[in-house]
Amino acid sequence: MKLIIQIPCYNEETTLPQVIEDLPQELPGIDRIEYLVIDDGSTDRTVEVARDLGVHHITSLKSNRGCGAAFQQGLQKCIELGADIIVNTDGDNQYKGSCVESIVRPILEGTADIVIGIRPIEEIEDFSWLKKKLQRIGSYVARRFSGEEVADTTSGFRAFSADAAMHLHITTPYSHTLETIIQGGRLNMKIEQVPIGVNPTTRKSRLMTSMSQYIRRSAFIILRSYIRYSPRQTFLFLSLIFGIPGLAICLRFLYYSFILDQSGYVQSLILAAVLLLMSFQLLVLGIIADLVGLNRSMLQENYYLIKREFRGRYHQAQDGESE
Repeated sequence: MKLIIQIPCYNEETTLPQVIEDLPQELPGIDRIEYLVIDDGSTDRTVEVARDLGVHHITSLKSNRGCGAAFQQGLQKCIELGADIIVNTDGDNQYKGSCVESIVRPILEGTADIVIGIRPIEEIEDFSWLKKKLQRIGSYVARRFSGEEVADTTSGFRAFSADAAMHLHITTPYSHTLETIIQGGRLNMKIEQVPIGVNPTTRKSRLMTSMSQYIRRSAFIILRSYIRYSPRQTFLFLSLIFGIPGLAICLRFLYYSFILDQSGYVQSLILAAVLLLMSFQLLVLGIIADLVGLNRSMLQENYYLIKREFRGRYHQAQDGESE
């Protein structure tokens, strides 16, 4: 059983040594533990520090593409390296490395595909009252969209089985936390959560320059994911928003024109026609989006099969070398 702990980094030369020092070198049920640093276009000595620390694997992005892109690159590299379990932690030393054993255990026991480390949000002094409130609201909204009961949806400290990692495909460069939960829920993966500890804050978050930006980006990720996985419901709802008023106005026009035999309501007819036309167009878009979603699902499944075959070849090559 091989565990790879991946660490997305962007200019983390000062905190990376603490992260590596805190990570476990052996765990019960794990035969081999390796570390992977994903350099997200760092401009400092992050890569050199990682080499000096003896990190097993380093992969670099040519430019700063964001946490989500670095996370996806890490998953792909871990699969290529034959990982059976993948743990994602941050390069700013936010999460306690000693908690790796806790989030890995459910996957080892076969009870979970994804395990999320739940931070003690209310006990973190560095989080303002507003941030704690937004965390609770964001987690509630994400639970509603994903169907998964996760208390801390923005925690980046997570463990994935190899099969789960091969199914996931993150498309937003901003952050992977919300999208992985929504994808996992829609793909019927078993998601568990375990309490974890956190270290004192070392720097301000680079994902959130302001509360308004954080809300906008999180809302966009949730809305985009919902449209992707529930296009029929989404466009049907939007279609009804325009269709019901359009139909009501149309019936009103017919009532006044044919029942009461009154004229002069042409404007109502024009408005009704516009609303009904928009409703029809949204309904057609929903059908097209549903067909596109079906095609995406088939492509994603083919991509999964390719990655699984590649991983199988890696293990066969490793077994051949060991013989």
